[in-house]
Amino acid sequence: MKEERVSFKSNGLKIEGLISESQTRNGVVVTHPHPLYGGEMHNNVVESVVRAYGQKGYTTLRFNFRGVGRSEGGYDEGNGEQEDVRAAVAYLCGLGKTSIDLAGYSFGAWVNAQCIQSLTDVKRMIMVSPPVNFLDFSFLKYCAKIRLVIAGSEDDIASPAMIKDMIPVWNSEAEFNIIKGADHFYCGKTGELEAVIGDLVDIEG
Repeated sequence: MKEERVSFKSNGLKIEGLISESQTRNGVVVTHPHPLYGGEMHNNVVESVVRAYGQKGYTTLRFNFRGVGRSEGGYDEGNGEQEDVRAAVAYLCGLGKTSIDLAGYSFGAWVNAQCIQSLTDVKRMIMVSPPVNFLDFSFLKYCAKIRLVIAGSEDDIASPAMIKDMIPVWNSEAEFNIIKGADHFYCGKTGELEAVIGDLVDIEG
């Protein structure tokens, strides 16, 4: 799959992204880990999520949050970043995508979770290693759009035990997949991660 550089505006800020466009109506926005800890759209897990969706015929859009890479602005503690997510979803809508997923890894999952209820164009959300040991998820109540949550068995930032307790609150029908032997960074485990995501897309379309 070939990606091309794109940019879109988020509250007047120019945000840079990479898109691989398919001819289907399906699209996904993928968000990256914490900007203050080196998170950006070229992260290995972000690339795995993009690859998993791309292999299923989705248009994929990953982007750098404000203040990261060539995206204008600065880190905004997850607030302005929600506007970036909304702008990315709107960008896919503008391309005629009518079935849109939202997938986030770590900090990206936290940002996505904060704005998912207002994103009427998003049909489904996937959370990879939501950092429940590091960031506050108490705001997140029942959300039917949460379909899949993934964590590594050795992850001390997105503790599987803590996530397991939260799933019934988030959505008791969501699939929770623990990848054995994986830590927060999925070193050597990205193939398994892609397979889990691909299975969900196959089942739910």
